[in-house]
Amino acid sequence: MNGRPSRSDDDTKTLRILLVEDNPGDARLIEEMLDETDELVQRVGSGGATQATEMNREVRLEDGLETLGDEPIDIVLLDLNLPDSEGIQTLERIHEENEAVPIVVLTGLRDQQVGVRTIQRGAQDFLVKDEVTSELLVRTIHHAIERARQEHERRHQREQLEALNRLNRIGHDITHAVITTETRADLEQRVCERLAKSDAYRFAWMGSVNPGSNRVVPKAAAGVEDGYLDDIEITVDEDDPEGQGPSGSAIRTGSVQVMSDIHSEPDYEPWREQATERGYQASVAIPIIHEDLVYGVLNVYSSSPHAFTGPETTILARIGDVIAHAITAIERRDALVSDAVIELEFRVESFAEPLVSLSSVESCVIEIEQLIRGDETLLAYGSAHDVPQEAFQEAVDDTEGVDEVRFLSVRRNGFEFEIVAPVAASLLEAIATHGGRVDSATIAEGEFRFVVELPQGRDTRQMIEIINEQRDDVTYLAQRTTDRSDRTNADSQSVLERELTEKQRAALETAYFAGYFDWPRESTGEEIADRLGIAPATFNQHLRTAERKFFDSIFGE
Repeated sequence: MNGRPSRSDDDTKTLRILLVEDNPGDARLIEEMLDETDELVQRVGSGGATQATEMNREVRLEDGLETLGDEPIDIVLLDLNLPDSEGIQTLERIHEENEAVPIVVLTGLRDQQVGVRTIQRGAQDFLVKDEVTSELLVRTIHHAIERARQEHERRHQREQLEALNRLNRIGHDITHAVITTETRADLEQRVCERLAKSDAYRFAWMGSVNPGSNRVVPKAAAGVEDGYLDDIEITVDEDDPEGQGPSGSAIRTGSVQVMSDIHSEPDYEPWREQATERGYQASVAIPIIHEDLVYGVLNVYSSSPHAFTGPETTILARIGDVIAHAITAIERRDALVSDAVIELEFRVESFAEPLVSLSSVESCVIEIEQLIRGDETLLAYGSAHDVPQEAFQEAVDDTEGVDEVRFLSVRRNGFEFEIVAPVAASLLEAIATHGGRVDSATIAEGEFRFVVELPQGRDTRQMIEIINEQRDDVTYLAQRTTDRSDRTNADSQSVLERELTEKQRAALETAYFAGYFDWPRESTGEEIADRLGIAPATFNQHLRTAERKFFDSIFGE
């Protein structure tokens, strides 16, 4: 069935009439009546749009159907008895071809009862041929067009109201799922299942961007899928054809993307064939974003074109906000009850190259265990194994961006060191600003690798992008979840994170890793203050305050 609106819905200058009549005399009479008067143009064009009429005449039903399918027609004047069709069936065939165009049936004197039946079957009006006058013809055509327009508006309003009521019910069910769901995976699956359960939607799926790439990876799906997600590839790269569709655009822009007709949208070209095979006609992509956290995208497909109207899209966007808030709450709750953290591992190609070369030549391992930011410098504390101290000193001296090295302790097969490296301070600052910290770094087998730690729930893709913006020679390698309780005391860690100021923590950590608490001391207070760029008295004040807070957390009530 063709639901294409008639031409009168457009800003046209011509009123197009299709006359399907096999009797030449009756056809000529109708044409003359319309040619003799401008009243029809004045009535239909009261808004100023229509300035002329154009008549198309066909003798056979099949020819009329072809014209109606190919041309924009505003009204059909239809004789029921044609060479290739008779009676009500003629009306039904025309109505099936385009249910939106109004039809006025032409009958003979003996067919008045048939004329009444045609109105019951969808015609707007009927005219008895021998009683037609120019004024009656004009009035009938005008009223038929106006009634059809009003019916179309009412039908459209009913469909919109039904869609909004349906979506409100879906939103209520999804809100209930938010309250009762324990995990993000279960929530995403229940959302897709509830949307696909509706008769209005054929398929729904949720996906997120794979860390370290631009590819959107499906996480949950429901409905008529038939391998669709296996056959397509979606990215968020705007320079990539696979990234210009609704899903990639929704994630990039943070706004809902609607494809009203998949067959006519140029940006849908990479997926059109697969979508058509499964009966998808329209789609909408809803970004799942909370504050600066991009969780992914929700995609919904319909078997009807123009299925996603403005009000419906607004409600779907609100559902996306509810989902994003729910995912945030789930991940924050999991972070509170779990010591698990996310670790992202990276490799740097052009950093500390003399030390990287040394690790390859000497088959040694250089580990940086703690990085501490001072006001203007970055202090790195670590250890080296299976390498002569002199060779290490020479490699450090040759490393661009490293000011100096100080050896803290020497053991049989290695030593501990302190390096002042202001060159890396900006990278560390960017990582810390977005909720992460460099947990460790390792130079071994000719590679420099470092690990960034993030709380659960943070946007790993965003962190990867931030690091790549700082250095274009960084390669993302892996992501893993580890239990922080395996490495440190959770209560002590919370004191460092919540109770101490940044300067107090820097003083305490530097003192510890520089050997200030060792006996004999590896570093004096004056040396540490110099490294931090502060006065010795200021260092002592920060250190004493940090010690008191730390001990209060352990020995206090």
